[in-house]
Amino acid sequence: MTTAPASTLWRRFVLTLEMIKFEHSVFALPFALTGALLAWRDLAYSTHGLALRFLFIVIAMVAARSAAMTFNRLVDADIDSRNPRTKMRQLPAGTLSKGFAWAFLIGACAVFVLAAAALGPLCLKLSPLALGVLLFYSWTKRFTSLSHVVLGFALGIAPSAAWIAIRGSLDWRIAWLTAAVTLWTAGFDIIYACQDYEFDQREGLFSIPARLGIPGALWVARLFHIAMIASLVALALSLGLGPAAWLGVAVVAALIIWEHRLVHPCDLSRIDAAFFTMNGNISVLFFAFWAVDILLQWRGL
Repeated sequence: MTTAPASTLWRRFVLTLEMIKFEHSVFALPFALTGALLAWRDLAYSTHGLALRFLFIVIAMVAARSAAMTFNRLVDADIDSRNPRTKMRQLPAGTLSKGFAWAFLIGACAVFVLAAAALGPLCLKLSPLALGVLLFYSWTKRFTSLSHVVLGFALGIAPSAAWIAIRGSLDWRIAWLTAAVTLWTAGFDIIYACQDYEFDQREGLFSIPARLGIPGALWVARLFHIAMIASLVALALSLGLGPAAWLGVAVVAALIIWEHRLVHPCDLSRIDAAFFTMNGNISVLFFAFWAVDILLQWRGL
Protein backbone atom coordinates (compact mmCIF):
# COMPACT_ATOMS: atom_id res chain seq x y z
CA MET A 1 0.00 0.00 0.00
CA THR A 2 2.84 2.40 0.71
CA THR A 3 5.01 1.54 -2.29
CA ALA A 4 2.91 3.38 -4.88
CA PRO A 5 2.68 6.71 -3.01
CA ALA A 6 6.38 6.56 -2.19
CA SER A 7 7.30 5.91 -5.82
CA THR A 8 4.97 8.72 -6.94
CA LEU A 9 6.59 11.17 -4.53
CA TRP A 10 10.05 10.12 -5.68
CA ARG A 11 9.09 10.55 -9.34
CA ARG A 12 7.66 13.99 -8.60
CA PHE A 13 10.86 14.89 -6.74
CA VAL A 14 13.01 13.83 -9.70
CA LEU A 15 10.77 15.70 -12.16
CA THR A 16 11.00 18.82 -10.00
CA LEU A 17 14.81 18.66 -10.01
CA GLU A 18 14.67 18.30 -13.79
CA MET A 19 12.25 21.23 -14.10
CA ILE A 20 14.51 23.60 -12.19
CA LYS A 21 17.70 22.15 -13.72
CA PHE A 22 19.09 21.63 -10.23
CA GLU A 23 22.50 20.63 -11.55
CA HIS A 24 22.90 24.14 -12.99
CA SER A 25 23.25 25.47 -9.44
CA VAL A 26 26.95 24.88 -10.06
CA PHE A 27 26.96 28.01 -12.26
CA ALA A 28 26.26 30.64 -9.58
CA LEU A 29 26.93 28.86 -6.28
CA PRO A 30 30.76 28.75 -6.55
CA PHE A 31 30.83 32.49 -7.27
CA ALA A 32 28.59 33.13 -4.25
CA LEU A 33 30.90 31.05 -2.07
CA THR A 34 33.86 33.01 -3.46
CA GLY A 35 32.15 36.21 -2.37
CA ALA A 36 31.63 34.72 1.08
CA LEU A 37 35.30 33.69 1.35
CA LEU A 38 36.45 37.15 0.28
CA ALA A 39 34.23 38.70 2.94
CA TRP A 40 35.65 36.27 5.51
CA ARG A 41 39.14 37.38 4.47
CA ASP A 42 38.09 41.01 4.85
CA LEU A 43 36.78 40.14 8.32
CA ALA A 44 40.31 39.08 9.34
CA TYR A 45 39.41 35.38 9.10
CA SER A 46 37.06 35.33 12.07
CA THR A 47 35.59 31.83 12.36
CA HIS A 48 32.81 32.67 14.82
CA GLY A 49 29.58 31.21 13.42
CA LEU A 50 31.21 30.85 10.00
CA ALA A 51 30.07 27.29 9.21
CA LEU A 52 26.44 28.10 9.98
CA ARG A 53 26.57 31.23 7.82
CA PHE A 54 27.98 29.25 4.90
CA LEU A 55 25.21 26.68 5.34
CA PHE A 56 22.50 29.33 5.22
CA ILE A 57 24.16 30.95 2.19
CA VAL A 58 23.96 27.63 0.34
CA ILE A 59 20.33 27.14 1.41
CA ALA A 60 19.42 30.67 0.31
CA MET A 61 21.19 30.25 -3.03
CA VAL A 62 19.51 26.93 -3.84
CA ALA A 63 16.09 28.21 -2.74
CA ALA A 64 16.41 31.46 -4.71
CA ARG A 65 17.50 29.68 -7.86
CA SER A 66 14.74 27.07 -7.47
CA ALA A 67 12.15 29.84 -7.15
CA ALA A 68 13.52 31.70 -10.17
CA MET A 69 13.60 28.61 -12.39
CA THR A 70 10.11 27.50 -11.35
CA PHE A 71 8.67 30.95 -12.03
CA ASN A 72 10.41 31.00 -15.41
CA ARG A 73 8.87 27.65 -16.31
CA LEU A 74 5.41 28.86 -15.25
CA VAL A 75 5.63 32.14 -17.15
CA ASP A 76 7.05 30.44 -20.27
CA ALA A 77 4.86 27.33 -20.25
CA ASP A 78 2.82 28.37 -23.30
CA ILE A 79 5.91 29.52 -25.21
CA ASP A 80 7.74 26.32 -24.31
CA SER A 81 4.84 24.26 -25.64
CA ARG A 82 5.35 25.82 -29.09
CA ASN A 83 9.12 25.43 -29.19
CA PRO A 84 10.30 22.05 -30.51
CA ARG A 85 13.35 22.27 -28.23
CA THR A 86 11.34 22.82 -25.04
CA LYS A 87 7.90 21.31 -25.63
CA MET A 88 8.79 18.20 -23.58
CA ARG A 89 9.59 20.21 -20.45
CA GLN A 90 7.56 19.14 -17.45
CA LEU A 91 4.81 21.78 -17.52
CA PRO A 92 4.08 21.75 -21.29
CA ALA A 93 4.24 17.95 -21.30
CA GLY A 94 1.94 17.72 -18.28
CA THR A 95 4.24 15.55 -16.16
CA LEU A 96 3.99 18.23 -13.45
CA SER A 97 0.95 20.43 -12.90
CA LYS A 98 0.97 24.21 -12.72
CA GLY A 99 -0.66 23.96 -9.31
CA PHE A 100 2.25 21.90 -8.01
CA ALA A 101 4.73 24.31 -9.58
CA TRP A 102 3.06 27.31 -7.90
CA ALA A 103 3.13 25.52 -4.53
CA PHE A 104 6.81 24.67 -5.01
CA LEU A 105 7.54 28.29 -5.97
CA ILE A 106 5.89 29.63 -2.81
CA GLY A 107 7.77 27.09 -0.71
CA ALA A 108 11.12 27.99 -2.30
CA CYS A 109 10.49 31.71 -1.73
CA ALA A 110 9.62 31.03 1.92
CA VAL A 111 12.81 29.02 2.44
CA PHE A 112 14.85 31.80 0.85
CA VAL A 113 13.36 34.48 3.11
CA LEU A 114 13.88 32.31 6.21
CA ALA A 115 17.52 31.67 5.24
CA ALA A 116 18.00 35.39 4.63
CA ALA A 117 16.54 36.13 8.07
CA ALA A 118 19.02 33.70 9.62
CA LEU A 119 21.86 35.61 7.93
CA GLY A 120 20.98 38.95 9.49
CA PRO A 121 18.67 41.98 9.37
CA LEU A 122 20.16 43.49 6.21
CA CYS A 123 19.85 40.21 4.32
CA LEU A 124 16.21 39.93 5.40
CA LYS A 125 15.47 43.52 4.32
CA LEU A 126 17.07 42.91 0.91
CA SER A 127 15.45 39.51 0.31
CA PRO A 128 12.27 40.89 -1.39
CA LEU A 129 14.45 42.99 -3.71
CA ALA A 130 16.57 39.96 -4.57
CA LEU A 131 13.48 37.88 -5.31
CA GLY A 132 12.09 40.72 -7.42
CA VAL A 133 15.23 40.75 -9.58
CA LEU A 134 15.21 36.96 -9.92
CA LEU A 135 11.55 36.74 -10.91
CA PHE A 136 11.55 39.84 -13.12
CA TYR A 137 13.94 38.22 -15.62
CA SER A 138 11.26 35.81 -16.82
CA TRP A 139 9.28 38.68 -18.39
CA THR A 140 12.15 40.52 -20.05
CA LYS A 141 12.38 38.45 -23.23
CA ARG A 142 8.97 39.87 -24.11
CA PHE A 143 10.17 43.49 -24.35
CA THR A 144 13.97 43.84 -24.41
CA SER A 145 16.92 42.22 -26.16
CA LEU A 146 18.92 42.91 -22.98
CA SER A 147 17.13 40.04 -21.23
CA HIS A 148 20.50 38.22 -21.18
CA VAL A 149 22.00 41.02 -19.09
CA VAL A 150 19.07 40.92 -16.67
CA LEU A 151 19.62 37.17 -16.26
CA GLY A 152 23.31 37.85 -15.73
CA PHE A 153 22.55 40.40 -13.03
CA ALA A 154 20.17 37.95 -11.34
CA LEU A 155 23.11 35.57 -10.92
CA GLY A 156 25.61 38.39 -10.45
CA ILE A 157 24.07 39.65 -7.23
CA ALA A 158 24.88 36.31 -5.56
CA PRO A 159 28.51 37.13 -4.59
CA SER A 160 27.51 40.55 -3.26
CA ALA A 161 24.67 38.97 -1.29
CA ALA A 162 27.09 36.41 0.14
CA TRP A 163 29.50 39.21 1.09
CA ILE A 164 26.69 40.95 2.99
CA ALA A 165 25.76 37.66 4.67
CA ILE A 166 29.29 37.31 6.07
CA ARG A 167 30.31 40.95 6.53
CA GLY A 168 26.97 42.52 7.43
CA SER A 169 27.50 45.37 4.95
CA LEU A 170 28.41 45.89 1.31
CA ASP A 171 31.84 46.88 -0.04
CA TRP A 172 32.14 48.42 -3.52
CA ARG A 173 35.07 46.12 -4.35
CA ILE A 174 32.84 43.03 -4.49
CA ALA A 175 30.87 44.81 -7.22
CA TRP A 176 33.67 43.75 -9.58
CA LEU A 177 32.69 40.12 -8.97
CA THR A 178 29.02 40.97 -9.50
CA ALA A 179 30.01 42.62 -12.80
CA ALA A 180 32.11 39.59 -13.80
CA VAL A 181 29.31 37.10 -13.12
CA THR A 182 26.76 39.35 -14.85
CA LEU A 183 28.90 39.61 -18.00
CA TRP A 184 29.86 35.92 -17.94
CA THR A 185 26.24 34.78 -17.62
CA ALA A 186 24.95 37.23 -20.23
CA GLY A 187 27.65 36.04 -22.63
CA PHE A 188 26.95 32.35 -22.33
CA ASP A 189 23.17 32.94 -22.36
CA ILE A 190 23.57 34.74 -25.69
CA ILE A 191 25.44 31.72 -27.03
CA TYR A 192 22.72 29.39 -25.74
CA ALA A 193 19.96 31.58 -27.24
CA CYS A 194 21.45 31.18 -30.72
CA GLN A 195 19.76 27.80 -31.03
CA ASP A 196 16.35 29.53 -30.67
CA TYR A 197 17.15 32.23 -33.24
CA GLU A 198 14.42 31.27 -35.72
CA PHE A 199 11.84 30.49 -33.05
CA ASP A 200 12.40 33.82 -31.25
CA GLN A 201 12.00 35.74 -34.50
CA ARG A 202 8.82 33.85 -35.36
CA GLU A 203 7.32 34.37 -31.89
CA GLY A 204 8.37 38.01 -31.65
CA LEU A 205 10.56 37.34 -28.62
CA PHE A 206 13.51 39.59 -27.82
CA SER A 207 17.09 38.32 -27.75
CA ILE A 208 20.48 39.42 -29.03
CA PRO A 209 20.54 36.62 -31.67
CA ALA A 210 17.05 37.58 -32.87
CA ARG A 211 18.10 41.22 -33.11
CA LEU A 212 21.64 40.94 -34.52
CA GLY A 213 21.69 37.50 -36.08
CA ILE A 214 23.88 34.64 -34.91
CA PRO A 215 27.27 36.01 -36.10
CA GLY A 216 26.59 39.39 -34.48
CA ALA A 217 25.34 37.76 -31.29
CA LEU A 218 28.49 35.65 -30.95
CA TRP A 219 30.59 38.80 -31.24
CA VAL A 220 28.58 40.44 -28.45
CA ALA A 221 29.13 37.33 -26.32
CA ARG A 222 32.88 37.60 -26.94
CA LEU A 223 32.92 41.26 -25.91
CA PHE A 224 30.97 40.45 -22.75
CA HIS A 225 33.45 37.73 -21.85
CA ILE A 226 36.44 39.99 -22.47
CA ALA A 227 34.84 42.50 -20.10
CA MET A 228 34.30 39.67 -17.62
CA ILE A 229 38.01 38.89 -17.53
CA ALA A 230 38.79 42.60 -17.13
CA SER A 231 36.41 42.70 -14.14
CA LEU A 232 38.16 39.74 -12.53
CA VAL A 233 41.50 41.48 -13.01
CA ALA A 234 40.12 44.63 -11.38
CA LEU A 235 38.76 42.54 -8.50
CA ALA A 236 42.08 40.78 -7.90
CA LEU A 237 43.93 44.11 -7.95
CA SER A 238 41.48 45.88 -5.64
CA LEU A 239 41.65 43.09 -3.06
CA GLY A 240 45.39 42.45 -3.36
CA LEU A 241 45.06 38.75 -4.07
CA GLY A 242 47.98 36.38 -4.62
CA PRO A 243 49.40 34.06 -7.31
CA ALA A 244 46.75 31.32 -7.00
CA ALA A 245 43.97 33.82 -7.67
CA TRP A 246 45.79 35.22 -10.69
CA LEU A 247 46.31 31.68 -11.99
CA GLY A 248 42.56 31.17 -11.57
CA VAL A 249 41.87 34.22 -13.74
CA ALA A 250 44.22 32.82 -16.39
CA VAL A 251 42.47 29.43 -16.31
CA VAL A 252 39.06 31.09 -16.65
CA ALA A 253 40.32 33.14 -19.61
CA ALA A 254 41.64 29.98 -21.31
CA LEU A 255 38.33 28.16 -20.80
CA ILE A 256 36.38 31.16 -22.12
CA ILE A 257 38.51 31.12 -25.28
CA TRP A 258 37.93 27.39 -25.64
CA GLU A 259 34.18 27.86 -25.13
CA HIS A 260 34.02 30.29 -28.03
CA ARG A 261 36.02 27.92 -30.22
CA LEU A 262 33.29 25.32 -29.75
CA VAL A 263 30.60 27.46 -31.37
CA HIS A 264 30.51 28.80 -34.92
CA PRO A 265 27.70 30.65 -36.73
CA CYS A 266 27.44 27.78 -39.19
CA ASP A 267 27.80 25.03 -36.58
CA LEU A 268 25.86 25.19 -33.31
CA SER A 269 26.03 21.45 -32.66
CA ARG A 270 28.38 21.87 -29.70
CA ILE A 271 26.36 24.50 -27.84
CA ASP A 272 25.52 22.05 -25.05
CA ALA A 273 29.22 21.39 -24.47
CA ALA A 274 29.94 25.12 -24.47
CA PHE A 275 27.02 25.93 -22.20
CA PHE A 276 26.97 23.09 -19.67
CA THR A 277 30.45 21.58 -19.52
CA MET A 278 32.61 24.66 -20.02
CA ASN A 279 30.64 27.00 -17.79
CA GLY A 280 30.40 24.41 -15.03
CA ASN A 281 34.18 24.00 -15.20
CA ILE A 282 34.71 27.77 -15.21
CA SER A 283 32.74 28.39 -12.02
CA VAL A 284 34.16 25.42 -10.09
CA LEU A 285 37.78 26.02 -11.10
CA PHE A 286 37.51 29.76 -10.41
CA PHE A 287 36.26 29.01 -6.90
CA ALA A 288 38.96 26.38 -6.34
CA PHE A 289 41.86 28.68 -7.29
CA TRP A 290 40.54 31.66 -5.36
CA ALA A 291 39.70 29.54 -2.31
CA VAL A 292 43.26 28.19 -2.30
CA ASP A 293 44.64 31.72 -2.51
CA ILE A 294 42.49 32.90 0.40
CA LEU A 295 43.29 29.86 2.53
CA LEU A 296 47.02 30.22 1.87
CA GLN A 297 46.86 33.81 3.04
CA TRP A 298 44.93 32.71 6.12
CA ARG A 299 47.68 30.23 6.97
CA GLY A 300 50.34 32.84 6.24
CA LEU A 301 51.96 30.75 3.50
